[in-house]
Amino acid sequence: MIKFETSRFGSLEVEPHRVIDFPEGLIGLPELKKFILIDHRDTPLKWLQSLDDPDMAFIVGSPSLLVAEYSLQLEDGVRKYLQLNKEEDLVPLVIMRVQGEDIIANFQGPILINAEKMRGVQLVVDSKPRASQKAG
Repeated sequence: MIKFETSRFGSLEVEPHRVIDFPEGLIGLPELKKFILIDHRDTPLKWLQSLDDPDMAFIVGSPSLLVAEYSLQLEDGVRKYLQLNKEEDLVPLVIMRVQGEDIIANFQGPILINAEKMRGVQLVVDSKPRASQKAG
């Protein structure tokens, strides 16, 4: 078990296989390379908690929570970087924040995690997600 202190969650113990490696860190935070995901109460959201900085934690969630048919086209270089062999191992997340009554999600900087290899990357994408509505 790995023990570490956080400002938000206090003292935590984590099994080493739960640690997600971001070799390049996050955008604007290249020094933060090790993270874990922590469930956020009784919601589908999670906390992406840095193991490198006890004060850094981000609320994250599946893009499909906000956009019904979210899709992201991955280039082969990203697949190779993540060491992704199976699509079902890909976990896309977006960083979210609550602003008043609104939830703001960063779709231009999605986080991608290979759940099998526990390897992650944050991308910069130009396109905005499109919500798909079906007439009923």
